[in-house]
Amino acid sequence: MAGKRRQFGRVRKLPSGRYQARYVGPDGQLRPAPVTFPTKRDADDWLADKQTEMRRGDWLDPDAGKVAFGPYAVAWIKERELTSTTRQLYGSLLKHHLEPTFGGVDLAGISAPVVRRWRADKLAGGTGPTTVAKAYALLRAILGTAVSDQLIKRNPCQIKGASIVHTPERPTATIPEVYALAGAVQPRYRALVLMAGFLGLRWGELIGLHRRDIDLDHGSVRVRRAVAELGNGQREIKAPKSAAGKRTVSIPDVIVPEIRVHLTLYAEPGADGRVFIGAKKATPRRNHFNRLWHKACRDAGIKGLHFHDLRHTGNTLAASTGASTRELMARMGHSTARAALIYQHASADRDRLIADGLSKLVERSTNRDTGEGKGHAGGTAT
Repeated sequence: MAGKRRQFGRVRKLPSGRYQARYVGPDGQLRPAPVTFPTKRDADDWLADKQTEMRRGDWLDPDAGKVAFGPYAVAWIKERELTSTTRQLYGSLLKHHLEPTFGGVDLAGISAPVVRRWRADKLAGGTGPTTVAKAYALLRAILGTAVSDQLIKRNPCQIKGASIVHTPERPTATIPEVYALAGAVQPRYRALVLMAGFLGLRWGELIGLHRRDIDLDHGSVRVRRAVAELGNGQREIKAPKSAAGKRTVSIPDVIVPEIRVHLTLYAEPGADGRVFIGAKKATPRRNHFNRLWHKACRDAGIKGLHFHDLRHTGNTLAASTGASTRELMARMGHSTARAALIYQHASADRDRLIADGLSKLVERSTNRDTGEGKGHAGGTAT
């Protein structure tokens, strides 16, 4: 008696003894399995999975993923609204770290083991962990879009924590160190150091300031733009990364006179005049200023401190005043609480004050309870 006819797909035994499975896809095309199977049962199971995918609407055209990663990645970067610095970073990561391995590989051919091996080889070959993490994050984002485009079924980037950039904790300057550096640097940059150290502004935000952004009568600075330096030496004026980056930051009264002197002696005239300019009236470049900064650090006897660490200093000092997470986010120009929480947790001095305050509460409560207890005992004895 003939066996029951298969309802979905076909299985046939090959001369090699292995089994081939085939089925007709939703597009009407005959689709063979990408591999042969050692048993008929294995072939039947594969067909059952394909039938389930079609019923659930999860079926993907196996030819859709036959797109080379390189051109797809280039188009992915081009299609996105990115800042010039981010576009340049992605282009560099793609050229130097992703294309050599994946450029000519079809999207469907990039598997989880291939990604793991690529990452391990990169780290073993001496590529910095930060660069590898950024390259991995870019790879995962591109392949995530390929999933959305229904070119591949799942993202092969499944390494937990591989895209997290682990940066060593940077030092912060003390208040006396900030003043020592301000005194050691060229006088035209004294206010720059003080504003970085006590307002927590970034280099690009400070260099992008115009006179109209500073209101000394009300003690505030408006951050509306930043100067970005690209790898090719070009510079561009851009808006902050997020809406939160556009903000007004209050100036500590103690440095208002310093800023007033700077505006009188060094800033360009007029409301649109640049606040910080070099001796030759040009907008300072980071690499030139770094030479002045390193000299100031040597003269002040301070080692291992980057200019950007002054931003950490300002944010840490702000956290130590007891500012709330929301207040720190607004001052720092962050749209999420992550960075603010880091500074709050890092404020050991503030934590010490909290502990001291708790101690006083306990002492007052203990003394009161003890006193009340004695009075009650005395009354009973009488």
